[in-house]
Amino acid sequence: MPILNVKVSAHRTPGLSERITETLLELTSRVLGKRRDLTAVTIDYVDPRDWFVGGTSLADLGKASFYFDVKVVDETNTKAEKSAYVNEAFEAFARLLGDLHHESYVYVQDVRAAAYGFGGRTQEYRHQHPDQ
Repeated sequence: MPILNVKVSAHRTPGLSERITETLLELTSRVLGKRRDLTAVTIDYVDPRDWFVGGTSLADLGKASFYFDVKVVDETNTKAEKSAYVNEAFEAFARLLGDLHHESYVYVQDVRAAAYGFGGRTQEYRHQHPDQ
C-alpha cells in the first residue's frame, strides 16, 4: 500500500512514465516486500531548465535528476532493505534518465500505522482486524 511521489527532470512521454512506473513497482515489491497490486505511483515532470542545483539549472549542467518519496509503515523494513532500495533506485534512474546529478534523492518515509492507510482504514486497523 505504499504510494510513491516521483519528480523527474525530463519531458513527459508515455513510454518514460511506463518505464518509471514498472521500475518502481518491481523495485518496491522485490526490495521492500510491498504488494505490487497495492502500490500507487504518481509522476511529475519538471523541465530541466526549471530544476536547479547550487543555482545552476540541470539543463545548463547537462545532467538529469529525480526525487521520490515512498511511504511505508514504520518498522516494516530494515535499515539494510532501505539502504539497498535507495542504492538500486539511483542506479535504475541512471539507466532511465541518463547522466544523473549526484543531488538526486530517494526518501523512504516511515509512517505510523495508526496515521496511514487507504480505502478508509488505517494500517493499524488492518493489523488489529485481519479478517476485515
